[in-house]
Amino acid sequence: MKLILTCEHGGNEIPETYKKHFNTNKAVLESHRGYDLGVLHLFQHLEQLSDASYFSMTSRLLVELNRSLFSKQLFSEFSNGLSKHEKSEIIKNYYFPYRTEIEYKIAEYIKSEQQVLHLSIHSFIQNLNDEERKADIGLLYDSRNKKEKEFCKQLKVRLLEQNPNLTVRFNYPYLGKSDGFTTFLRKQFPTNYLGIEIEVNQKYSHNNVMALNLKQDLFKAIESILFHPKTL
Repeated sequence: MKLILTCEHGGNEIPETYKKHFNTNKAVLESHRGYDLGVLHLFQHLEQLSDASYFSMTSRLLVELNRSLFSKQLFSEFSNGLSKHEKSEIIKNYYFPYRTEIEYKIAEYIKSEQQVLHLSIHSFIQNLNDEERKADIGLLYDSRNKKEKEFCKQLKVRLLEQNPNLTVRFNYPYLGKSDGFTTFLRKQFPTNYLGIEIEVNQKYSHNNVMALNLKQDLFKAIESILFHPKTL
C-alpha cells in the first residue's frame, strides 16, 4: 500500500497580484476561514510515514482546493468578484497544479498495481454558531466503500489504544461523501484508491502539549495500520 498525504489548507498566503483584495481583511485571513489552524504542523509530523506528500500554503479564501470547479464555494466573497480572466488565471496557476500533480501520482501507483491510501489532513473550529463540536478527531469516508469504512474502524481502534480519552467520530463534523478532493478522486479511481479526510479539533492548535500528544497518537495509530494491517 502506498500512502499519499495531503494538506489543502496549510497556510493563508495570498499572492502579491491579489493582495489588494484582502488588505482590509487581514483578520479573516488569520482566522479559521483563512486556513486550517494547526494542521501544517500535524501534516509535517505525519509526513515521514508517507510515500508522497503535498501541501498548499495558498489561502482557501483565494481559491478552495478542496472543492470541485462547479462548487459555489470555489471562490470566497473576497475573490468571487474578480473578473473571469482573473479567476481563470487563479485556477490555472494554483488550483490545477496542486490537484493534478496528486492525481498523476495516484494514477502512477495504481498503474503499477499498488493500492493507494490517501489521507487528507484538515482541522475544524471547536465552536461554530455558538454550538460546540464534540469530537477530537473526525474520520471522513464514503460509507458505501467497504475498504474506507474498514480503515477508519481500524484507525479509531488504534487511536483509542493510544489514548482512551479521545473522542473519535465517523463522518463528523462533515460527511465524507460531500463535495471534496477525495470525492473527486474516488470517481477518477474507482478501484485501489482509499480517500480519507482526517479532521482534528482546532482546540489542539492552542495547546502545545495537547497538540504534540495528538500528533504522536495519530502517528502511532497510522503507522501500526501501515506496518501491521488487517485486511483492507
